[in-house]
Amino acid sequence: GTGMFAMTFTEYVLQLFVDSSAYDKIVTHSRIRARKEGPNVCALQQVEGTKKKYFSTCRNWYKKSICGKKAEILYECCPGYMKLDGMKGCPAVAPIDNVYNTLGLVKAATTQQYSDISKLRQEIEGTGTFTVFAPSNEAWDELNPVTALEDNVNIELFNALHYHMVNHRLMTKDMKNGMTVTSMYNDQGILINHYPNGVVTVNCARIIHGNQMATNGVVHVIDRVISSVTGTIKDYLESEEQLSSFNNAVFIAGIMDKLGQPGQFTLFAPTNEAFDKLTTFYISALVTYHMLNSVQCAEAIMAGSVYETEEGSTIEIGCDGDSLTVNGIKMVLKKDIVASNGVIHLIDEVLIPDSAKEVRKLVGKSQSIFSDLVSEMGLTSSLTSDTQYTLLAPLNAVFTDEVMADDEYLKLILENHMLKLKISLSTMFNGQLLETLSGKLLRVFIYRTAVCIESACMVRGSKEGMNGALHVMTSLIKPADKTTFELLDADGNFKIFLSLMETAGLGDLLRQNGSYTVFAPVDKAFEALGADDLDLLKSNVNALRNILLYHFSEGIIINGGLEAKVTNLLKSLQGKPLQLKSENNSIRVNSVEIPKSDLMATNGVVHVVKNVLYPTDLPVGHQDLLLVLQKLIKYIEIKFVSGFTYAEIPLTFISRLPETKTVIIKEKQPSIRTVTTVTEGKPSIKQVTRVIKPSGSKVEVDHATKTVTRVIGRQPNKVTRVIGAACLPPSPVEPATAASRTQGLQIWVALSPMPPRHAQ
Repeated sequence: GTGMFAMTFTEYVLQLFVDSSAYDKIVTHSRIRARKEGPNVCALQQVEGTKKKYFSTCRNWYKKSICGKKAEILYECCPGYMKLDGMKGCPAVAPIDNVYNTLGLVKAATTQQYSDISKLRQEIEGTGTFTVFAPSNEAWDELNPVTALEDNVNIELFNALHYHMVNHRLMTKDMKNGMTVTSMYNDQGILINHYPNGVVTVNCARIIHGNQMATNGVVHVIDRVISSVTGTIKDYLESEEQLSSFNNAVFIAGIMDKLGQPGQFTLFAPTNEAFDKLTTFYISALVTYHMLNSVQCAEAIMAGSVYETEEGSTIEIGCDGDSLTVNGIKMVLKKDIVASNGVIHLIDEVLIPDSAKEVRKLVGKSQSIFSDLVSEMGLTSSLTSDTQYTLLAPLNAVFTDEVMADDEYLKLILENHMLKLKISLSTMFNGQLLETLSGKLLRVFIYRTAVCIESACMVRGSKEGMNGALHVMTSLIKPADKTTFELLDADGNFKIFLSLMETAGLGDLLRQNGSYTVFAPVDKAFEALGADDLDLLKSNVNALRNILLYHFSEGIIINGGLEAKVTNLLKSLQGKPLQLKSENNSIRVNSVEIPKSDLMATNGVVHVVKNVLYPTDLPVGHQDLLLVLQKLIKYIEIKFVSGFTYAEIPLTFISRLPETKTVIIKEKQPSIRTVTTVTEGKPSIKQVTRVIKPSGSKVEVDHATKTVTRVIGRQPNKVTRVIGAACLPPSPVEPATAASRTQGLQIWVALSPMPPRHAQ
């Protein structure tokens, strides 16, 4: 009845805490899954098209698949229980008997028969305590040939069965992962592995029916016949002719001695045929990429699991029906060759680690469009095996019809995703400048849960190859080319905000060098105000500064850098905090919607807001100003405190913008010119570009970006970029990175001082 099932369920839960082993937990879980079928019934899953059955894990239960195949749910008696005619479930238990008779109860009749004919029966019916790992009937059927054992029952078969025995009781909870137990055949060892998914293996044979108690021991049914193990992995490699190529590689890599020492290793050993498919490879990285520091028997794999290799990167071991897969490929020819210090799986392909591949070979299917376009646009000449570079590969979805419409524009985009040097994830720091193949500079932003370049953030799983790195990006990278002022001014929807900034003496904040996050209200945010309201707002400069500076924060915060579904606090330049929340790929600030975000500027980022922002705990001291603000700010109720005055905010963060003069100095040789930028006032970063071109010369000065370009006659020869702090003696933090000699003139490329490097 209901009470019985409730009691049974409670017993299961108690057992879950008492028995700490993974095997016992998985059996308990299977009992809970089958509790509606009656007492002592377990839910199992059988892999479609095979005879393999497993107690069910939560993951497999809900996925309804094992080893990539559909799994059928079966309900069977739990180990040790039996059915009774006319009764639901498995309410009976067989009387406890000696080991020999117990073999018959657990459907190990062939093992029982061989015990009888080999004269082992007398021993396992008698006194003592034995653990017997009994091969199932199917396991003996698959052993080929078995006739040699049957022909010599007194020695070979007797010894073989003794190797399946231990002279004391071992329950699954006593079987610790990686332990070796002594068999009753010449004291030879048996390797035990106990995996987190509940699988227990004995020399890589899986226990399929465990813990069947006997009066003189315990029986565990296993899925194959095991044989004695004497040699190490080294011994096996040296004796196996079909592994001679891999054997040589192991020697060259200096790994052979390690494979002869005690340990817990898994080795994927490529055959000679697999090596014949290779062209070039890097021996040490290659060999250690085939090694794991743990034993992974084939029967323990029910789903794809990722393991770190000796080389340092990872491989995925999975399964497909009866087959073992490596990195998703069916390549295992022979599995579970057990050695004294681990297990070997023979594979028919050589695994190439990322560290031995060119960076271009690391591009995955999700970035294939980027890879194809780089080839189509003729940009592969810069990506040779002897050149260091970094690819910032966007996902396929970002290449829309609009992006692909203009080849010239597309080529520029692609060049912005290719860096000149190897930049690994571990060496990136906030504020770092990365130079692209086209000479553009990209900024790095490091956040709590993200690393971003401009407004594009990285997908987890960066890769490092032999000559560079690959980082997968969620969106396209677009270098900023306007200041926040130029960006807002060009848009045309921020006239009132810009006008108020000028009135408050804050205009230079939008123009000067720096890194600011700006929440810019559109003109519609002010539509409730009349001309008199605006005049009143402008007349109180201190109040206006408090309001406007609440829309600024130091540092660049983009959507992808925000931790999702939590409130991210930013300190405004006004002093009060701003609350940002990212959800469903959109941001809100103080609960105000941001319809357009991540507008990148050379000195910050702009997020568009539909409402003017105001601190919740900042009161107003004058009724007329309160009336204006109540028209302007609808999302909160502003407090009135008579006589309250706003604190004056020191404008220490605003610097006077320097004037720029261009001085052209002629040198003795008429074909050479020097362009010098002299800055008055506070030093700032300048960029000087020199291009040598056909006859005639002109000077172009872009005042907005303070770039001075000098164009001089004849064939293009060399482009040199110099970034330096004006009015300071040359003292770069990093050494010169390139040099060229053009008609006797030595030119060095130096980087300006950067912020200190932070570890990620």
